[in-house]
Amino acid sequence: MGDGVNSKSNSSSQNEPVMKGWLFKWTNYLKGYQRRWFVLQNGHLSYYRAENNGGVPALTMRRRRKFRQGTGLRRFCWYAAPYLDGAASLIQYPRCRNQAEMAHTCRGSISLHGALIYSVDTCTFVISNGGTQTFHIKASTEVERQQWVTALELAKAKAIRNMESEEDDEEADANGVPEDLSGVVRKLESQLNDLQTCSDMLAKHWKNLTKPLSEMETNADPEALQGRMKEVCERATLFRISTNAMINSCGEYLKTAQNHGHKLVRALQHEKEQRARLQEMVETLAQQHSKLEQAANAHTQRPAISASENEDEDDNEFYDALAEGGGTPNQHGDDLFTLNIRTGHRRNSSDSSSETEETRETKQVVVVTGKHTNISRTGTERSTDTNENSTAATNSTAGKRQRRTRVPDKPNYPLNLWSIMKNCIGKDLSKIPMPVNFSEPLSMLQRLTEDYEYADILDHAAKCTDPCEQLAYVAAFTISSYSTTSSRTGKPFNPLLGETYECDRTEDLGWRAINEQVSHHPPMVAQFCEGRQWKCWQEFTMTSKFRGKYLQVIPLGMAHVEFGDSGNRYSWRKVTTTVHNIIVGKLWVDQHGDMEITGKGSVAGVKCHLKYIPYSYFTRDSQRRVKGVVMDPSGSVKWVINGTWDDQVEISPVSGNTGTASNPVYETGASVLAWKRHSPPADSEKFYNFTLLAAQLNEPEEGVAPTDSRLRPDQRLMEEGNWDDANKEKIRLEEKQRAVRRQREREAEQAAAEGRPYQPYKPLWFEQTKEDDSDVIHHVYKGTYWEAKEKQDWSQCPDIF
Repeated sequence: MGDGVNSKSNSSSQNEPVMKGWLFKWTNYLKGYQRRWFVLQNGHLSYYRAENNGGVPALTMRRRRKFRQGTGLRRFCWYAAPYLDGAASLIQYPRCRNQAEMAHTCRGSISLHGALIYSVDTCTFVISNGGTQTFHIKASTEVERQQWVTALELAKAKAIRNMESEEDDEEADANGVPEDLSGVVRKLESQLNDLQTCSDMLAKHWKNLTKPLSEMETNADPEALQGRMKEVCERATLFRISTNAMINSCGEYLKTAQNHGHKLVRALQHEKEQRARLQEMVETLAQQHSKLEQAANAHTQRPAISASENEDEDDNEFYDALAEGGGTPNQHGDDLFTLNIRTGHRRNSSDSSSETEETRETKQVVVVTGKHTNISRTGTERSTDTNENSTAATNSTAGKRQRRTRVPDKPNYPLNLWSIMKNCIGKDLSKIPMPVNFSEPLSMLQRLTEDYEYADILDHAAKCTDPCEQLAYVAAFTISSYSTTSSRTGKPFNPLLGETYECDRTEDLGWRAINEQVSHHPPMVAQFCEGRQWKCWQEFTMTSKFRGKYLQVIPLGMAHVEFGDSGNRYSWRKVTTTVHNIIVGKLWVDQHGDMEITGKGSVAGVKCHLKYIPYSYFTRDSQRRVKGVVMDPSGSVKWVINGTWDDQVEISPVSGNTGTASNPVYETGASVLAWKRHSPPADSEKFYNFTLLAAQLNEPEEGVAPTDSRLRPDQRLMEEGNWDDANKEKIRLEEKQRAVRRQREREAEQAAAEGRPYQPYKPLWFEQTKEDDSDVIHHVYKGTYWEAKEKQDWSQCPDIF
């Protein structure tokens, strides 16, 4: 593979590529690795089919004329796509392109800020931004691979520094600058007053100087001229002193204006943007309020309607949830709902590039769920076992640890919400500098451990011999992980890099879990949990944005469960979480989107499709609804899932098909209660709406790792009600983490300057490996934590607190 040549640029210009050269990129299974020209520039890695230095091509006079006429606009956008910082996907490329143009066009670009860079073997490395983009690249030699990985790590560190510098400037402008600006304004006003005083003195002394000069012009007496000359010299000296004072005052004013002028301009621009966003937000709220009011009036005042009118009613925008997943009663008194299920992807590719167009193929499934009153004995026993486990967790018998049942009450500290949130519009959730007032005394590691509050569902699923029935219980388990989000609106603490959390509940609940923050840019948590007959692991990362009215969290990582006896394995990705009424009104959380749980290994082809129906004020169905089906490898529906993600889930086996082979209509048998939410403590609203398990997660324990979330001082201070001290401690920990990162970057730069490899940060209890059935790299538990705890050997743990 040996004609790849790399070159580093010695120029200090920002637009010059940091590194460029030929590498081999994975395109598809038909053509494998293909030779591409890569350019590392401005925190982005781009690739081309032909050699390209990465600069935006200049427009010729002919193209300039076309651009002015409008015909060249699309072609210019095509040329400049990789330099529009994320807008390339919004550009419509022209269809008529010759081969030369295609060869020099950027085929793809990935931002290094927040990207994961890791080596697969001696010549192969991977760059991924959390799931949406992944580049599999192969170098000719191990040395060449190491050169590229080192350059990419340094470029990533520089991109992070630049972004944090910009964010610090924005934060200073938004938070600390008002006082500074007021001081600057007062200083400028004082200097203006000094300038005015100097101007008055200058005018006065000039007037006093011109009077004897004019008299000297008209008087020819030498003796009189001699006397006037002395007076002119004295007044000229006074004028010169006033002039020098004026010059000095002007210099001081100019210096102050130059030093602080950019802050004033930036603050003015910031206020202008905020005003535009607020105006847009108010207009949008007004429009939504008007539509909501009209729909409410129409809904409450409409008379009895005919069948034809009912068809028109279904087109109302407030019934979007009914188009897919909604339920309407039929003439038999049964509930009927439909689901549009993705059956696969069709890829359209005209070349070997990995940029292919995907078309989702879907099929509609119609399910009729009868109103059966009988619930199988299996479901009743499972529900009883759940309540017994819950009771055992609360009232431990002799020989078991007595755990707490609540945390201290939440103090009532007033806080100006808008003063903080107005400066966070459009930012990533993990980069918003939030005080602890918006948090709950749990870290994200502990919050993810709450997913196993109803792990007894997996215990029951492990006993199932039918893969479809087993998958139905797994689906109920995935739904149960959202049960507490309906009342929990506090933001968990962002874990520090290297922070861990263990939860050993083998004695009473039958499982134990270990979590570690394995990456900070992007934030990523690796988790491993093992039960009696199953083990579950996930890599949780997300993208999030605050849009003013709502905050949206989109998970990117995958979760997996494997059952010990059968070896059956299932994988899924969580759905989107949206927090509404950030500014005005009561906070509330909604879960929405599609979740697909797929079988792997011996159960490949078995899959479950769940639809979390978005909240709607005017739906006929109950809110927070989840509906889905389990299908065998042939695509036939075997089980139906029906319920709500905040209360309970029932599963029903399919008993028959009353439709045709092309348009099946599935009927269900007796339903089974797969999951029922535990009732929260009576006074839980006083302590963050915590469940019993949530109240026990941060309970102090002896023998845990020194990086455990229980030992995090700001979180402990918040739980104890010392919020002011918690905020100070939070700032100290974040500054300490930044200092460690800067030190690591300096070491990497020094290693690069000396031409030696530098080992990037590696997690302590997890390691990156490639999945057996794909090229995806994920973090896998090493299996050494509990042994280290038994020996109390924490010598490798970093000092993060």
